[in-house]
Amino acid sequence: MYQPHVSVIGDDLWLQLCELAPVRVRPARSVLLRQGDPGTHVVLLTSGSTLITLTGSHGERTLLAVRGAGELLGELAVLDNQPRAASVIAAEDCQVHIIPAPDFLAFVDRHGLLAALLRHAIARVREAETVRLEMATAPVPVRLASALGRLFQAASAAGAGYVVRLTQAELSQMIGASRNAVGSALKPWREQGWLATESVGGLVIRDIASIQSHAHAQK
Repeated sequence: MYQPHVSVIGDDLWLQLCELAPVRVRPARSVLLRQGDPGTHVVLLTSGSTLITLTGSHGERTLLAVRGAGELLGELAVLDNQPRAASVIAAEDCQVHIIPAPDFLAFVDRHGLLAALLRHAIARVREAETVRLEMATAPVPVRLASALGRLFQAASAAGAGYVVRLTQAELSQMIGASRNAVGSALKPWREQGWLATESVGGLVIRDIASIQSHAHAQK
């Protein structure tokens, strides 16, 4: 099971890391880190949730993971001094601390965190490979239900009416399916009242367990 960074480094060190930079608010859909950019800083996510996406050579996007509060974002590019391998997009309003690379590296060295962070990175790569396999082989309803489930699990307020701030077109791009296929998958879930469409755009998830059970039953 993938663990957030705060569980890996511990609450005390996490709080010390947060103190290295002031808290900032980033609105839903804003780009926190961009694929291909240099690793000039890391982002500590203290509230909200984010999408980790990979853009292919033809502009197609794949949703690799969803990350919630307690995550450190963009640390790999800083640790290995390579361009960022993926983009990070705010799925909802987020509170973050943006820490310059030199300050982060000094903190890691001072507290002997390199080995723990590398083990964590390996777990993340394995998770991403599992998601890629699912996206390549699973039916559209299963892919969509899994993506919604990851969003729901990482949300800062995943209650009876969690809102996914993505349009149907964006969801279709994220899971590598046509918009019509996503619409067809959503239809029975909407009819059952397990989710609803917001008038301003986005989906309200009301029963993620039923959505996932129905998706897997159709395989």
